[in-house]
Amino acid sequence: MRDDLDIPEDLVPEPVVAAPLVRLDGVSVRASETVLLDDVSLSIRHGTPTAIIGPNGSGKTTLLRVIMGLVEADTGTVTLGRLERAIVFQKPVMLRRSVHENVAFALHAAAHPCDDGTVSALLDQVGLRALADRPARRLSGGEQQRLAIARALARRPQLLLLDEATASLDPAQTKIVEDLIAGIASSGVKIVFATHDLGQARRIAGDVVLIVNGRVAEHASASAFFNQPATEAARRFLAGDLVL
Repeated sequence: MRDDLDIPEDLVPEPVVAAPLVRLDGVSVRASETVLLDDVSLSIRHGTPTAIIGPNGSGKTTLLRVIMGLVEADTGTVTLGRLERAIVFQKPVMLRRSVHENVAFALHAAAHPCDDGTVSALLDQVGLRALADRPARRLSGGEQQRLAIARALARRPQLLLLDEATASLDPAQTKIVEDLIAGIASSGVKIVFATHDLGQARRIAGDVVLIVNGRVAEHASASAFFNQPATEAARRFLAGDLVL
């Protein structure tokens, strides 16, 4: 095909832009008189992990719960389509069973085959196959988080939500979990994670959403957010100042 053809502008096709994986339009959530989310409009797209950051109590966890469908919006709409989701909390509850049985239970609950091979493959993915027979509640904190992620992956999610998944872990365990997150993301699963660790957001996020007082203060690529923040709230937050 010749590349010097003079094609009228009105005949040049528009670039194809993939629809958002998740879209929130004017979403507000209240608990009695407290506003948890305030008129949040946000699009989350396929690709690299999205970090949700902000001061304590800013609405990060509520936002994840709304996306997961655990909390209903008082106003506004949440659009997800037919999207399999899973969530891992900061302090996941371990069943009083072995590591293997925890994953088998999750597979059964998701109506997926729970044979030994499928369980072992999930445990391999999170580096816990050698601990398959250990009681889940005797695992270390980092091991429990990885088991919780394996149980979440048993749902075969297209969207995986993580709420402060490494908040209580030492640096070595944090590195293991971050590498696991990167591996899951590279397999095509969209990850949205809330974190108070700006270093973690720098290391693994492709884009960053800053939540302040229940509102989206800024949403930008990780590079733009950390190197050229567009809002005063972002500049102050990155400088370690109080953002009220």
